[in-house]
Amino acid sequence: MLKQIPVEERPREKLLARGSQALADPELLALLLRTGSRGVGVLELARQVLEQCQGFAGLLGATPQRLASLKALKGIKGLGPAKRAELLAVMEIARRALAQPLAAAPVFDSPARLKDYVALHLGGLEREVFAVVFLDNQHRLVAMEHLFHGTINQTGVHPREVVRRAIELNAAAVVLAHNHPSGLAEPSRADEFVTQSLKSALQLVDVRVLDHLVVGRGQVVSFAERGLL
Repeated sequence: MLKQIPVEERPREKLLARGSQALADPELLALLLRTGSRGVGVLELARQVLEQCQGFAGLLGATPQRLASLKALKGIKGLGPAKRAELLAVMEIARRALAQPLAAAPVFDSPARLKDYVALHLGGLEREVFAVVFLDNQHRLVAMEHLFHGTINQTGVHPREVVRRAIELNAAAVVLAHNHPSGLAEPSRADEFVTQSLKSALQLVDVRVLDHLVVGRGQVVSFAERGLL
């Protein structure tokens, strides 16, 4: 319980005195949750949530349904609708903060930011998701959309759907992206096949594939950097 912790060591006071870097992960999350529940202090609640989500990466990628399911796991209590709404709002703020500079300047002016943006969308998902980052003729962000769910292979990803959305959004280029829920970001043969299939299809409508990013746990692998495009 926070009342048992010296005032100067409580998360809010520590942050104000020493900066956010001084806080451990459960302390940072505890500031957002604010309160625990009967028999579970806010720091313990934060620790349990992070454990179930496998850290902030999993938490930031969690869906509303995933957050709702946490309270039934390992005795977690207190993650009600209000707390879930606050966490989801923080996640969306983070995504929009990363999207803003990508929409204002070419994405490859800051490749690390693009990787962070894609990882924030896909990094914590429990299912495999194939997304496309659509870019304008100056390679600025137009939109990122999750187009396909499930195992990524030549039958699961439909080039005609990607081409259709590229035309609708008047995109000049795209960056492909998908996650590996296993946590390993190493591209597979199927990933390479899908990339080449989409590259060929999009060339027919004069849309370039600039990269394909594979998101694992704490790592994003770039096809372009590997020379695979």
